[in-house]
Amino acid sequence: MKASKTEHKGEERIKVEFPYNQAIASMIKQIEGAKWSKTMNAWHIPYGKKEFNQLKALFPDIEYPQKVNELKTEDRAGITSQAASPPAVPLAFGGSGGKESLKNVSVQVIGRHIILKLPKNELDIHFIHTLKYSRWDSKQYCWIVPNYPGNLELINDFFTGRIYELIIHDEYEAKTSPDTRRVLKPNQLLIIKNINRRMKLIFVYNKELSYLLKNIPFSAWDAGNKWWTIPYSEKFIEQVKETAKARNLEILLEEEPERTGKAPRITTFDIPNYRYCPDEYILKLTEMRYSQNTVKIYKSLFEEFINYYHTYDIAAIDERMIISFLRYLVMERKISPSYQNQSINSIKFYYERVLGGQRKIYLVERPRKEKTLPEVLSEAEIVEVIKHVSNIKHKAIVMVTYSGGLRLSEVVNLKIQDIDSKRMQIFVRQSKGRKDRYTLLSKKVLPVLRQYYEEFKPKDWLFEGVKGRKYSLSSVQTLVSEAYERAGIRKKVSTRTLRHSFATHLLENGTDLRYIQALLGHESSKTTEIYTHITTRGFDQIENPLDKLDF
Repeated sequence: MKASKTEHKGEERIKVEFPYNQAIASMIKQIEGAKWSKTMNAWHIPYGKKEFNQLKALFPDIEYPQKVNELKTEDRAGITSQAASPPAVPLAFGGSGGKESLKNVSVQVIGRHIILKLPKNELDIHFIHTLKYSRWDSKQYCWIVPNYPGNLELINDFFTGRIYELIIHDEYEAKTSPDTRRVLKPNQLLIIKNINRRMKLIFVYNKELSYLLKNIPFSAWDAGNKWWTIPYSEKFIEQVKETAKARNLEILLEEEPERTGKAPRITTFDIPNYRYCPDEYILKLTEMRYSQNTVKIYKSLFEEFINYYHTYDIAAIDERMIISFLRYLVMERKISPSYQNQSINSIKFYYERVLGGQRKIYLVERPRKEKTLPEVLSEAEIVEVIKHVSNIKHKAIVMVTYSGGLRLSEVVNLKIQDIDSKRMQIFVRQSKGRKDRYTLLSKKVLPVLRQYYEEFKPKDWLFEGVKGRKYSLSSVQTLVSEAYERAGIRKKVSTRTLRHSFATHLLENGTDLRYIQALLGHESSKTTEIYTHITTRGFDQIENPLDKLDF
């Protein structure tokens, strides 16, 4: 950094030259009359004793020729001459109060952080604050700056001549779960698939990769843990792999181990006088027309709650005890967010609906539901599944489920009269939300259903089990699971996968999203829109803009 006498627009000025730096420019602006000259490509200040002393106070290490310092009596503003200044010395940016030759800055690059250790200096601090998201760590007594592209170069330029060590570590420690850490290399991308069908991505900041993740549906940046999470999808994995490969990143793909060390659920064998759900609780659920499945779940969850406090009367359990139980579920039982939400609802139902109390908000935050994408089968995989079902009843169940995009409960609740062979429709009665709807009946299903009817002769329910009762949910789940296994399907699939595949294939074949919503019985179109994130329909027809450019 140099200062020299110059003339600008007929006025004597002091020209200040330095490699561009926002922090230094901000300091110069504090001098009254400081201006930027495009013609000189430099800052300049009034040629006066007051301004010159301000300049030296701000930048003690500035170089200047003798004649600038020897401001004579005849110079403007009546400034008197002064003694010669000390010999000029080269400026180390962010000078340290006269100790310009001292190397006193330590720089270490550890993964996604740059660690700076240096003596306190206002100009240095001002510069560090210009680096986005920099912060002072009072425990380690150092500055921590994000290792964004270009930050290390800026630091190196600013502290030229003062850096006594610059260490770039080959490895760094990254958090992979709230209580575990891993040693990674800066060029590694760690992808961990968790049990909730989401993927954690841990890597040193990369602009292109971060932009890709930001635009993936239901992606989220966890600022506390410093990782990205996205829904599990083969399509998303391929996109991430392509971007990582282009940036020369090594990909580590792992699966999160199942939770261990969690406390078991309380059973009838664990405590004396195990308490069952009160009759009035079940009656209230039935009175309010909750589905049989919801009644079963609420009953089970409420029993777990009241038996956790088996020595207390139910009426004596207060809000503080409820909060303690919910924390026990998370910390010791290590239950899922969905289980936690259902437990809260089952407890609230008793105190607010059964006892008629006021609605309450318990001081435990409800967990954020982790958004995942459903697994789907290709059309070829659906064909393989159907081919590998030999039992005619089982084949009819699989084909009807896929043909209408039915839920598991909807399949077992079908009656013979719900199959409309003239209009080729399936009537779904009183399904989720107590709503009726019509959905599609495939022409290929009809002959299979007729063959099944002739062979089994059902009387009331379309698919009957033992003694004319409707087929059980678990039986349908078992036969579908066995069909997947025989067909060689290795994905994490269930009976509901047939419903998701039905919707995705309709979308890929050009069916309007509103019709799909009606066929599936979705209340909101947002629920149906999730299938737009799965399908790849139309991707092959999109021309990449780079292909249109001439080089």
